[in-house]
Amino acid sequence: MLNTLIVDDEPLALDVLETYINQVSELRLVQRCSNALEANEALKKHDVDLVFLDIQMPQLTGIDFVKTLSKPPMVVFTTAYANYALQGFELNALDYLLKPISFERFLKAVNKAIEQAELMERESQLLRSFESGEFFFVKADKKLVKINFDDVLYIEGLKDYVIISQVQGRIVTLQTMKSLEEKLPPGRFRRIHRSYIVALDKIAAVDGNVVEVMEKGKPKQLPIGKNYRDELFELIEKNRL
Repeated sequence: MLNTLIVDDEPLALDVLETYINQVSELRLVQRCSNALEANEALKKHDVDLVFLDIQMPQLTGIDFVKTLSKPPMVVFTTAYANYALQGFELNALDYLLKPISFERFLKAVNKAIEQAELMERESQLLRSFESGEFFFVKADKKLVKINFDDVLYIEGLKDYVIISQVQGRIVTLQTMKSLEEKLPPGRFRRIHRSYIVALDKIAAVDGNVVEVMEKGKPKQLPIGKNYRDELFELIEKNRL
């Protein structure tokens, strides 16, 4: 749902916009404002996603008001004058509605806002994923392939290649185990052999010098190298009940 602000010095115009907003389930009206100064205070009080903003207002025009905002929300300009359209779009306005505004034209602008909000959310999720280190990229089949940490079962080294075994299949990439190991969060992955790295949360069992993970519904046994055994078992002992 988009938190929506309406700003206009004409009460009738505010009434029309409020009526339209109440008919769209994706919108929630947070405040009506009669000028830019009221709108400025409203933006401080509310988390606003979308503003329907009149251009011709006393004290400060809608265009000049947007210029004062360092991080403006999505803006749809509303005005009786078509000659302001270019200025509006130069400020990255989402849309420009000419009065009198029909509900059909209003809804078209709203749909643009919804699409833009969904796009920004996807971009935000992607950025959060990058920042939290939920995935990495490797080159395979002449392209960069995204690997989610949660999907990795184990990694097998073969000379200059590594095979990344995932829940949904395997990826072969040209690089060394050492270079790949450096990209992996140590709290989630552990080197258990010169040729194997295992995802700790995918370990199903440990039997002697073998680690078992479930691959395609069947147990897959991975050897534990003697140089890695003590460190692995120390970790397991810490999580043993």
